[in-house]
Amino acid sequence: MDRLPIELPTPKNPSPNDAAAVQELLGGKFGEMSTLMNYTYQSFNFRGRKKIRPFYDVISSIAGEEYGHIEVVAYTVNLLLTGASKRGFDPTTAPLADAVNARNTHHFIASGQAALPMDSMGHFWTGDNVFSSGNLKLDLLHNFFLECGARANKMRVYEMVSDPTARTMIGYLLVRGGLHVVAYAKALERLTGVEVTKLLPVPNLSNNAFPEARKFMENKLHLKLYTFSKDDYQQAGLIWNGTHPDDGQEVEVVFGSPEGFPAPDLEAEPQLNAPGDDEIDPEMFADIAKKLGIKL
Repeated sequence: MDRLPIELPTPKNPSPNDAAAVQELLGGKFGEMSTLMNYTYQSFNFRGRKKIRPFYDVISSIAGEEYGHIEVVAYTVNLLLTGASKRGFDPTTAPLADAVNARNTHHFIASGQAALPMDSMGHFWTGDNVFSSGNLKLDLLHNFFLECGARANKMRVYEMVSDPTARTMIGYLLVRGGLHVVAYAKALERLTGVEVTKLLPVPNLSNNAFPEARKFMENKLHLKLYTFSKDDYQQAGLIWNGTHPDDGQEVEVVFGSPEGFPAPDLEAEPQLNAPGDDEIDPEMFADIAKKLGIKL
Protein backbone atom coordinates (compact mmCIF):
# COMPACT_ATOMS: atom_id res chain seq x y z
CA MET A 1 0.00 0.00 0.00
CA ASP A 2 1.35 3.38 -1.03
CA ARG A 3 -0.44 5.07 1.89
CA LEU A 4 0.30 5.86 5.52
CA PRO A 5 -1.94 4.68 8.35
CA ILE A 6 -2.55 8.29 9.48
CA GLU A 7 -2.35 11.78 8.04
CA LEU A 8 0.76 13.58 9.26
CA PRO A 9 0.64 17.35 9.81
CA THR A 10 3.45 19.53 8.50
CA PRO A 11 6.04 20.45 11.17
CA LYS A 12 6.07 24.04 12.43
CA ASN A 13 9.87 24.18 12.09
CA PRO A 14 12.59 21.75 11.01
CA SER A 15 14.30 20.07 13.94
CA PRO A 16 17.19 17.65 13.34
CA ASN A 17 17.46 16.97 17.07
CA ASP A 18 13.78 16.10 17.36
CA ALA A 19 14.31 13.82 14.36
CA ALA A 20 17.21 12.17 16.19
CA ALA A 21 15.01 11.49 19.22
CA VAL A 22 12.23 10.04 17.06
CA GLN A 23 14.76 7.68 15.47
CA GLU A 24 14.64 5.66 18.71
CA LEU A 25 11.08 4.67 17.84
CA LEU A 26 12.29 3.38 14.48
CA GLY A 27 15.60 1.62 15.05
CA GLY A 28 15.94 1.38 18.81
CA LYS A 29 15.88 -1.89 20.74
CA PHE A 30 12.15 -1.39 21.35
CA GLY A 31 11.49 0.38 18.06
CA GLU A 32 9.26 -0.55 15.14
CA MET A 33 12.09 -2.33 13.33
CA SER A 34 12.28 -4.71 16.29
CA THR A 35 8.55 -5.34 16.55
CA LEU A 36 8.26 -5.98 12.80
CA MET A 37 11.18 -8.37 12.61
CA ASN A 38 10.36 -10.23 15.84
CA TYR A 39 6.81 -11.00 14.77
CA THR A 40 7.77 -11.64 11.16
CA TYR A 41 10.32 -14.30 12.05
CA GLN A 42 8.06 -15.81 14.68
CA SER A 43 5.35 -16.16 12.02
CA PHE A 44 7.78 -17.65 9.48
CA ASN A 45 9.14 -20.09 12.06
CA PHE A 46 5.81 -21.03 13.67
CA ARG A 47 5.51 -24.79 14.27
CA GLY A 48 2.24 -26.64 14.81
CA ARG A 49 0.35 -23.96 12.93
CA LYS A 50 -2.65 -26.16 12.01
CA LYS A 51 -3.24 -27.20 15.61
CA ILE A 52 -2.99 -23.75 17.21
CA ARG A 53 -3.75 -21.55 14.23
CA PRO A 54 -5.38 -18.64 16.18
CA PHE A 55 -2.06 -17.72 17.83
CA TYR A 56 -0.30 -17.74 14.46
CA ASP A 57 -3.02 -15.56 12.94
CA VAL A 58 -2.67 -12.92 15.67
CA ILE A 59 1.14 -12.77 15.46
CA SER A 60 1.02 -12.55 11.65
CA SER A 61 -1.67 -9.85 11.65
CA ILE A 62 0.32 -7.68 14.03
CA ALA A 63 3.48 -8.27 11.98
CA GLY A 64 1.63 -6.93 8.93
CA GLU A 65 0.73 -3.73 10.73
CA GLU A 66 4.29 -3.08 11.92
CA TYR A 67 5.47 -2.38 8.37
CA GLY A 68 3.16 0.63 8.28
CA HIS A 69 4.49 1.74 11.66
CA ILE A 70 8.05 1.78 10.33
CA GLU A 71 6.82 3.85 7.41
CA VAL A 72 4.99 6.46 9.51
CA VAL A 73 7.96 6.90 11.89
CA ALA A 74 10.33 7.26 8.92
CA TYR A 75 8.13 9.93 7.32
CA THR A 76 7.97 11.77 10.64
CA VAL A 77 11.77 11.85 10.76
CA ASN A 78 11.91 13.02 7.14
CA LEU A 79 9.42 15.83 7.72
CA LEU A 80 11.33 17.02 10.79
CA LEU A 81 14.50 17.12 8.70
CA THR A 82 12.92 18.94 5.75
CA GLY A 83 14.26 22.49 5.63
CA ALA A 84 17.11 21.77 8.04
CA SER A 85 19.72 22.76 5.44
CA LYS A 86 19.91 25.40 2.72
CA ARG A 87 18.68 24.19 -0.67
CA GLY A 88 20.91 24.93 -3.62
CA PHE A 89 23.42 23.60 -6.12
CA ASP A 90 26.54 25.51 -4.96
CA PRO A 91 28.59 23.41 -2.52
CA THR A 92 30.98 26.29 -1.78
CA THR A 93 28.33 28.08 0.29
CA ALA A 94 28.49 25.29 2.90
CA PRO A 95 24.74 24.57 2.71
CA LEU A 96 25.12 21.84 5.33
CA ALA A 97 26.99 24.02 7.83
CA ASP A 98 24.29 23.76 10.49
CA ALA A 99 24.39 19.98 10.28
CA VAL A 100 27.55 19.89 12.41
CA ASN A 101 25.38 20.96 15.34
CA ALA A 102 22.86 18.18 14.80
CA ARG A 103 23.02 15.33 17.28
CA ASN A 104 22.82 12.75 14.50
CA THR A 105 24.97 13.84 11.55
CA HIS A 106 24.23 10.49 9.85
CA HIS A 107 21.04 12.15 8.61
CA PHE A 108 23.15 14.51 6.50
CA ILE A 109 26.19 12.37 5.71
CA ALA A 110 24.86 8.84 5.27
CA SER A 111 21.45 9.66 3.76
CA GLY A 112 19.66 12.38 1.82
CA GLN A 113 18.60 14.15 5.02
CA ALA A 114 16.29 11.27 5.81
CA ALA A 115 15.52 8.40 8.19
CA LEU A 116 17.84 5.45 8.67
CA PRO A 117 17.43 2.10 10.50
CA MET A 118 19.15 3.35 13.66
CA ASP A 119 18.38 4.48 17.19
CA SER A 120 18.49 7.99 18.68
CA MET A 121 22.26 7.80 19.19
CA GLY A 122 23.09 6.70 15.65
CA HIS A 123 23.58 2.99 16.40
CA PHE A 124 22.25 0.94 13.51
CA TRP A 125 19.49 -1.57 14.15
CA THR A 126 20.70 -5.16 14.34
CA GLY A 127 19.17 -8.60 13.98
CA ASP A 128 20.42 -9.32 17.50
CA ASN A 129 17.16 -7.66 18.55
CA VAL A 130 15.12 -10.54 17.07
CA PHE A 131 13.78 -13.13 19.50
CA SER A 132 12.21 -16.23 17.96
CA SER A 133 12.61 -19.11 20.40
CA GLY A 134 10.11 -21.49 18.82
CA ASN A 135 8.33 -21.86 22.17
CA LEU A 136 4.91 -20.21 21.89
CA LYS A 137 4.55 -19.25 25.54
CA LEU A 138 8.03 -17.77 25.64
CA ASP A 139 7.58 -15.86 22.37
CA LEU A 140 4.25 -14.41 23.49
CA LEU A 141 5.72 -13.40 26.83
CA HIS A 142 8.62 -11.72 25.02
CA ASN A 143 6.22 -9.91 22.66
CA PHE A 144 4.20 -8.62 25.61
CA PHE A 145 7.41 -7.31 27.20
CA LEU A 146 8.60 -5.84 23.89
CA GLU A 147 5.37 -3.90 23.37
CA CYS A 148 5.41 -2.63 26.97
CA GLY A 149 9.01 -1.45 26.52
CA ALA A 150 8.07 0.20 23.24
CA ARG A 151 5.17 1.96 24.96
CA ALA A 152 7.47 3.36 27.65
CA ASN A 153 9.87 4.72 25.01
CA LYS A 154 7.04 6.34 23.06
CA MET A 155 5.91 8.16 26.17
CA ARG A 156 9.41 9.45 26.85
CA VAL A 157 9.99 10.62 23.29
CA TYR A 158 6.59 12.35 23.40
CA GLU A 159 7.83 14.28 26.44
CA MET A 160 11.02 15.24 24.58
CA VAL A 161 9.42 16.68 21.44
CA SER A 162 6.61 19.20 21.13
CA ASP A 163 6.19 19.32 17.36
CA PRO A 164 2.66 18.32 16.27
CA THR A 165 3.99 15.97 13.59
CA ALA A 166 5.93 13.89 16.08
CA ARG A 167 3.22 14.00 18.73
CA THR A 168 0.48 13.00 16.29
CA MET A 169 2.54 10.03 15.16
CA ILE A 170 3.38 9.01 18.73
CA GLY A 171 -0.26 9.35 19.80
CA TYR A 172 -1.22 6.95 17.03
CA LEU A 173 1.50 4.47 17.97
CA LEU A 174 0.50 4.60 21.64
CA VAL A 175 -3.01 3.55 20.67
CA ARG A 176 -2.04 0.85 18.18
CA GLY A 177 0.90 -0.39 20.26
CA GLY A 178 -1.44 -0.47 23.24
CA LEU A 179 -3.73 -2.73 21.24
CA HIS A 180 -0.80 -5.06 20.56
CA VAL A 181 0.01 -5.16 24.29
CA VAL A 182 -3.56 -6.25 25.03
CA ALA A 183 -3.56 -8.74 22.14
CA TYR A 184 -0.49 -10.54 23.47
CA ALA A 185 -1.91 -10.39 26.99
CA LYS A 186 -5.13 -12.03 25.77
CA ALA A 187 -3.11 -14.65 23.87
CA LEU A 188 -1.18 -15.51 27.04
CA GLU A 189 -4.44 -15.74 28.98
CA ARG A 190 -5.88 -18.18 26.41
CA LEU A 191 -2.70 -20.25 26.51
CA THR A 192 -2.02 -20.29 30.27
CA GLY A 193 -5.11 -19.10 32.13
CA VAL A 194 -3.05 -16.37 33.84
CA GLU A 195 -4.91 -13.03 33.87
CA VAL A 196 -2.15 -11.02 32.22
CA THR A 197 -4.47 -8.10 31.38
CA LYS A 198 -4.59 -7.28 35.10
CA LEU A 199 -1.00 -6.03 34.72
CA LEU A 200 -2.10 -3.30 32.33
CA PRO A 201 -1.33 -0.56 31.66
CA VAL A 202 2.46 -0.82 31.65
CA PRO A 203 3.76 1.85 32.32
CA ASN A 204 0.94 2.78 34.68
CA LEU A 205 -0.33 5.73 32.66
CA SER A 206 -3.46 5.74 30.51
CA ASN A 207 -3.34 6.75 26.86
CA ASN A 208 -6.04 9.27 27.80
CA ALA A 209 -3.23 11.45 29.21
CA PHE A 210 -2.10 12.14 25.64
CA PRO A 211 -4.44 14.40 23.62
CA GLU A 212 -3.16 13.04 20.30
CA ALA A 213 -3.92 9.48 21.46
CA ARG A 214 -7.43 10.34 22.67
CA LYS A 215 -8.61 11.34 19.21
CA PHE A 216 -7.60 7.94 17.81
CA MET A 217 -9.32 6.17 20.71
CA GLU A 218 -12.49 8.14 19.99
CA ASN A 219 -12.36 6.52 16.53
CA LYS A 220 -12.07 3.15 18.30
CA LEU A 221 -8.62 2.39 16.91
CA HIS A 222 -7.70 0.80 20.24
CA LEU A 223 -10.36 -1.87 19.62
CA LYS A 224 -9.73 -2.94 16.00
CA LEU A 225 -7.22 -5.66 15.13
CA TYR A 226 -6.54 -5.53 11.39
CA THR A 227 -5.51 -8.69 9.54
CA PHE A 228 -4.32 -6.83 6.39
CA SER A 229 -5.91 -9.60 4.35
CA LYS A 230 -9.60 -10.17 3.61
CA ASP A 231 -9.17 -13.91 3.22
CA ASP A 232 -6.33 -14.99 5.50
CA TYR A 233 -5.87 -15.10 9.31
CA GLN A 234 -9.56 -15.91 9.78
CA GLN A 235 -9.03 -17.37 13.27
CA ALA A 236 -7.54 -14.22 14.83
CA GLY A 237 -10.93 -13.55 16.43
CA LEU A 238 -10.54 -16.64 18.63
CA ILE A 239 -7.86 -14.67 20.48
CA TRP A 240 -8.92 -11.06 19.90
CA ASN A 241 -12.39 -10.99 21.40
CA GLY A 242 -14.17 -9.91 24.56
CA THR A 243 -13.65 -6.49 26.11
CA HIS A 244 -10.77 -4.04 26.28
CA PRO A 245 -9.31 -3.80 29.80
CA ASP A 246 -9.06 0.01 29.63
CA ASP A 247 -12.68 0.93 29.00
CA GLY A 248 -14.66 -2.32 28.79
CA GLN A 249 -15.66 -1.83 25.15
CA GLU A 250 -15.95 -4.82 22.84
CA VAL A 251 -12.92 -5.46 20.65
CA GLU A 252 -13.26 -6.50 17.02
CA VAL A 253 -11.27 -8.07 14.18
CA VAL A 254 -11.27 -6.21 10.86
CA PHE A 255 -10.47 -8.51 7.94
CA GLY A 256 -8.46 -6.17 5.75
CA SER A 257 -6.54 -2.95 6.29
CA PRO A 258 -7.35 0.65 7.18
CA GLU A 259 -7.95 2.99 4.25
CA GLY A 260 -4.85 5.07 4.97
CA PHE A 261 -3.71 8.50 3.78
CA PRO A 262 -1.34 9.74 1.06
CA ALA A 263 2.28 9.90 2.15
CA PRO A 264 3.98 13.33 2.08
CA ASP A 265 5.74 14.13 -1.19
CA LEU A 266 9.28 15.00 -0.12
CA GLU A 267 10.94 17.73 -2.17
CA ALA A 268 14.36 17.28 -3.74
CA GLU A 269 17.37 18.45 -1.73
CA PRO A 270 19.95 19.57 -4.36
CA GLN A 271 22.62 20.37 -1.75
CA LEU A 272 22.54 16.68 -0.77
CA ASN A 273 22.27 15.43 -4.36
CA ALA A 274 18.98 13.83 -3.37
CA PRO A 275 17.74 12.42 -5.65
CA GLY A 276 20.58 13.81 -7.76
CA ASP A 277 19.10 13.33 -11.21
CA ASP A 278 18.23 16.91 -12.05
CA GLU A 279 18.86 16.45 -15.77
CA ILE A 280 16.09 13.88 -16.15
CA ASP A 281 13.35 15.19 -18.41
CA PRO A 282 10.04 14.95 -16.54
CA GLU A 283 8.37 14.19 -19.86
CA MET A 284 10.60 11.18 -20.57
CA PHE A 285 7.78 8.74 -19.76
CA ALA A 286 5.02 10.79 -21.40
CA ASP A 287 4.96 8.93 -24.72
CA ILE A 288 5.01 5.49 -23.12
CA ALA A 289 2.36 6.53 -20.59
CA LYS A 290 0.11 7.76 -23.37
CA LYS A 291 0.40 4.43 -25.20
CA LEU A 292 -0.36 2.48 -22.02
CA GLY A 293 -3.14 4.76 -20.91
CA ILE A 294 -1.35 5.69 -17.70
CA LYS A 295 -2.02 9.10 -16.21
CA LEU A 296 1.16 10.81 -15.03
